[in-house]
Amino acid sequence: MHNNSIEGLTARYGERWRWLAVITVVLGTMATVLSATVINVALYDIMQEFGIGQGQVHWLATGFIAAMTTTMLASAWLLDRFGVRQTLGVAMAAFTVISIIGGFANTPEQLIAARIGQGAMAGLMQPMGMYLVFRIFPTERRGQVMGIYGMGVILAPALGPVLGGFLVDQFNWRYVMYAPAPVTLLGVWMAWRFLPLPRKRPAHYPFDLIGLVLLGATVALTLETLTRMQLWAGQEGRILLQCVLSLVFLVAFVLRERSARHPLVNLQLLRQPVFLYATLGALALGFALFGSTYLIPLFVQTALGFSATEAGLLMLPAGVVLGIVFPLAGRLADKRSARGLVLFGIAVFAVSAVLFALTGAYAGFGWLAFWAVLGRIGIGFMLPALSTGALNPLAPEQLGAGSSTINFARQLGGALGVNLVALTIEFGEHQAGVPTFGAFASAWWLVAMFVALAAVPVWKMKA
Repeated sequence: MHNNSIEGLTARYGERWRWLAVITVVLGTMATVLSATVINVALYDIMQEFGIGQGQVHWLATGFIAAMTTTMLASAWLLDRFGVRQTLGVAMAAFTVISIIGGFANTPEQLIAARIGQGAMAGLMQPMGMYLVFRIFPTERRGQVMGIYGMGVILAPALGPVLGGFLVDQFNWRYVMYAPAPVTLLGVWMAWRFLPLPRKRPAHYPFDLIGLVLLGATVALTLETLTRMQLWAGQEGRILLQCVLSLVFLVAFVLRERSARHPLVNLQLLRQPVFLYATLGALALGFALFGSTYLIPLFVQTALGFSATEAGLLMLPAGVVLGIVFPLAGRLADKRSARGLVLFGIAVFAVSAVLFALTGAYAGFGWLAFWAVLGRIGIGFMLPALSTGALNPLAPEQLGAGSSTINFARQLGGALGVNLVALTIEFGEHQAGVPTFGAFASAWWLVAMFVALAAVPVWKMKA
């Protein structure tokens, strides 16, 4: 049996074990983000096969993100209780099984349930990478490593539509559910070999199940309310009641976290100004990343008549450029102001969203691809700087809670982004039941304004 202590890994692989460990968690991250986005180019075919509309099909995206948003806050407790090796390995194995089962779904309800299961496991996997980087690398190298690690977070949504479009056009939509399984299977093997056992574990403490239930109820009910708003007529009373209940659950969750001895969310971290402002920035990053990734394929397929493959290929140049930009942005995060880098990323992404909003029926493939490239460059500059700016000031024992909170904020922004984008399109102008260019333009303006507003808290971060 392998000795997976830090000393044993160093003796077996030398210092390169740290990079092997990073590659392992990158595989998990890529699989989760790939699964979150690869479904987008398959939505049209799923709607056709099951005879459902946009108001129901978007739950394949938002159900995944909502489950991931909720369960990722459990990762800090799992890290303390079982360590990164065991937690990540089990989560990737379960993710593999659920993905395969989801590919055999016979009803939209079964498919949505599988997506929620994928999201729940993805939520446990995503914070592991950030946590591991900040545990095993010194401060002066974290930005560089986060730049490389972050390629998994950002390249997957850029390349996911390409893979999804190919699978949908050459096979069928079910293969987008199978696609992540080989990656996570490889990740299980690598986790067993390359991830370290913890040097020591804190004393056992109870899991905040009440907090998780209250948070899950808040997130689920909020997203359900946003979905129901798409059918506003005759639903006003129920929507108002759900809004009130969501607020009640949120207040109960905050009160629970303030009084619990071992809370799900360490609210004390939010009293540190830099961490608070970075968390708000992460919320905007998630909105931008997932909102635009949902919007671009739907826009070009619905309004411009692109095929699934063409919609995917539109994102390919963005993925290539991002692969170049992200390590550069990570290195800059070690040397430059986190605030300046994030503000630059916000400005570039906002320009990209505005250009999409101004798109008409005659925009060419090349221009659309270029605007997507601009958006991904902006996101690429935001992520490493936000992560290093938020976590560098924290003590080692706070890193688990800090990384899960930052990831939670990003995913919550993504869940809200997809829902608000879908709601904006639904309320926009339609012709023959299909959204017009004006409906999509409104959604792009929403994304641009939300991201631009994030410049306010980011500006307050220390230079």
